[in-house]
Amino acid sequence: MKLQKLAFLTGILVLLSINSFAKKEPIVQIVTSEGTIKLKLYNDTPIHRDNFIKLAKSKFFEGVIFHRVIKDFMIQSGDPSSRNPQPDSTYGEGGPGYDLPAEITPTHFHRKGVLAAAREGDKVNPERKSSGSQFYIVQGKKFSDSEFEAVEKKVNDRFRINAIQRIFEEESKNPANKDITAEELKTLVNLKVEAAVNSTSPFKISEERREVYKKIGGSPHLDGSYTIFGEVIEGLEVVDKIANTPTNKKDRPLKDIFILKVKVIR
Repeated sequence: MKLQKLAFLTGILVLLSINSFAKKEPIVQIVTSEGTIKLKLYNDTPIHRDNFIKLAKSKFFEGVIFHRVIKDFMIQSGDPSSRNPQPDSTYGEGGPGYDLPAEITPTHFHRKGVLAAAREGDKVNPERKSSGSQFYIVQGKKFSDSEFEAVEKKVNDRFRINAIQRIFEEESKNPANKDITAEELKTLVNLKVEAAVNSTSPFKISEERREVYKKIGGSPHLDGSYTIFGEVIEGLEVVDKIANTPTNKKDRPLKDIFILKVKVIR
């Protein structure tokens, strides 16, 4: 009986140990020509997490540059065509040949230091699929109370404009509408735009998030639109150093900043 009890307790401990290990979030290290950034990848975005680990282990990121850098906003990399960069070239269109389905979760937001997937805009990418390899790390800025309303208005206005453009294009090409007048088409589009706007809650920054954006900063206008799948746990000063580097008119650093290695350390 004692042996059976011991075996039972041992089994429970093993299960607890396995569950504890499974809950641990992977940690990766990005070694750049400006220093090292250590990131934790989130388990609640498993597609992006596993894809990033796969690319890291295959050395996909080695030799690419941070091709888009905007002070007080973010630093972006992951374009394989930026290896052996040419002085006057613009990068940002390359990838591994596939996209990833969005994993946008309400618990993650664009505070300073988060890792997120780049993507094409809503007009051509309404499903908000992520680039298979391009990512950005948020530097952002600190916000005051008076700035949040302006951010909310900008996001809501952008949603309406995108809806107008998308729906107008769809209805203009719809064979069922070939005989209607321009005024009737306008009325139809306006009705569908209002339905689209009313079916979606207006963009609003919660009080809790406002406090974070006021204290540490970030880029709140991106919230709810891009997949965030990790965060910096060491090396924010490196993110700042890269973000503050001088750039040309197309946001490419004047001095190329390379990813030398991406290593999975847990």
